[in-house]
Amino acid sequence: MRGIRRLHQSAVVLLALSATATLVAAGWTVASAGMEPAVAVTGATAGRLPTLPSLSSRLQPAPTLGGSPAVSGRLTAPGGPFLYDANHRVVLLHGVNVVYKHPPYEVYPDPGKPWNFSAADASLMARLGFDVVRLGMTWRGLEPGTAPTNDSAICRRGKPGDPHQFNQAVFDRYVARLRRTVDLLGRYHIYTILDMHQDVYNEMFDGEGAPNWAVCTNGLPSVDPPGRWSLEYGTAAAGLAYQHFWDNDVVGNLQGQYDMVWGKVAAYFRNDPWVVGYDPFNEPFSASLVRSGDEHFDGQLECFYTGRAHVGRLLHGAPAIACPPDVPAEGVIPTILANDPRHLIFAEPDNYASRGFPTFLGPMNLPNLVYNVHIYCGARSPLTGNPTDVTACTAQEVRSLDHRAEDRREMASSVQRAGPAWMVTEFGATSDPSLVSAFTTQANSHLVGWAYWSWRYYADPTGSAAESLVMADGRLRSTARVLSQTYPEAVAGRPTSISFDPTSGAFRLRYVPDRSVSAPTVVFVPTDIHYPDGYCARVTGGRVVSQAGSSLLEVRNGARSTSVRVTVTAGKCRG
Repeated sequence: MRGIRRLHQSAVVLLALSATATLVAAGWTVASAGMEPAVAVTGATAGRLPTLPSLSSRLQPAPTLGGSPAVSGRLTAPGGPFLYDANHRVVLLHGVNVVYKHPPYEVYPDPGKPWNFSAADASLMARLGFDVVRLGMTWRGLEPGTAPTNDSAICRRGKPGDPHQFNQAVFDRYVARLRRTVDLLGRYHIYTILDMHQDVYNEMFDGEGAPNWAVCTNGLPSVDPPGRWSLEYGTAAAGLAYQHFWDNDVVGNLQGQYDMVWGKVAAYFRNDPWVVGYDPFNEPFSASLVRSGDEHFDGQLECFYTGRAHVGRLLHGAPAIACPPDVPAEGVIPTILANDPRHLIFAEPDNYASRGFPTFLGPMNLPNLVYNVHIYCGARSPLTGNPTDVTACTAQEVRSLDHRAEDRREMASSVQRAGPAWMVTEFGATSDPSLVSAFTTQANSHLVGWAYWSWRYYADPTGSAAESLVMADGRLRSTARVLSQTYPEAVAGRPTSISFDPTSGAFRLRYVPDRSVSAPTVVFVPTDIHYPDGYCARVTGGRVVSQAGSSLLEVRNGARSTSVRVTVTAGKCRG
């Protein structure tokens, strides 16, 4: 199967190579990789390419978004690649990541502060067509504690127990601020995935995530290697900190406390209609992954997710899983489900999976699972993170997405017999529109939703300003024209093909209608980005029921149709 899929890679690579040329022809000035592409509208294109919206004061929105949302309420993942809404329509999410990695380790409405997240942010997201935000939170924010790193009362070997670092009042203040952001996004019809974010475990390693009290390095100091921040992963001290967490072999009960905090978060948000689900651990890493795709760590990761009482098996013929003896019997996913059995759980494979390496994470016989994929390339600038070789990056990302699609099918369980649903919750981290265009084209061909990294640059210690969609002055990067797509938010049937051309605005959707679904198919159309002179919608096998020019194009299936096709093109319909 992988060999067959790779026959299609050349077409996508050609797209990446030609994307810059097409953008220039459409009126863009595109700098080389590592520099900021700028918008330059000249000549005949000036009347067709409107200025990108921004966060400037003249665009300050009303406090809520009018009209009915395209999708609302709880989403489900009964099995198979798709998410579903209450009307049993297939739901495809497009969105962005919003993660603040410094104190207070969250964004919320707080004017004048660097972590401020306002109605202008949410309104601009909605105008671009984003209907989901992967919203960062950290273990340190939820349970900061008071003990220092390498505290002998926590880090000595022994039977895990209560480290006495949890403070209910601190937790309550943190999640109350988090809810303000979730509520604000909901007013603009934007879902939230709550992401327990970490990079390189803790600030001791120039990252973020775990509280200081949960850092056990056997007393080994951190060494800061020169170069890109990700080199911290390879240090001995960081390796020991991760190892003690995955083995749960110290008296501080690191995994047990982590699971307990997650249970409290799930209980707090269990009835929130705009929370789509939870991401238990961002980009899981172990030093053993230096031996790329090491099945030993993937077994530990599955033990962390399921607990010793529910452990399953690994993929690709890896040995049977043997959980460390002190790992909790009920892992983080059963703990979340016990406190919130309704929302989805976006479980990630190991960190190397984002580069297309093999991952052995296998079936987990638990409900509500979504296979949570990140896609990045390795040929990147150590300063900006931008690709140093767009062709190589495109080929690697295509390969990675193909491999993860195959993994998804092989992760079938008795609860999700067609495998879990899937979503790409991180990709991009670049100001290069050609790479973004190549990826979104491939994502459309896989019929998978996504969340771009990232919305803003919040002085990220593990990133660069080139990764953000919104620049420091509030203007959008040129990549916004690629990410703001015409796409089906909800499909009254099973989609079979989706395509969108960010240069021309041409969109095509084909699906097999489900006659048991009475709600319409809803396609988001970014009218002020791609269709300044209006758009033409044509449908076979159904009919348009929304108002002409609406940003939410609604299509009713025909009573006897067996296939529905929807096309959107720029300009008025002719003929």
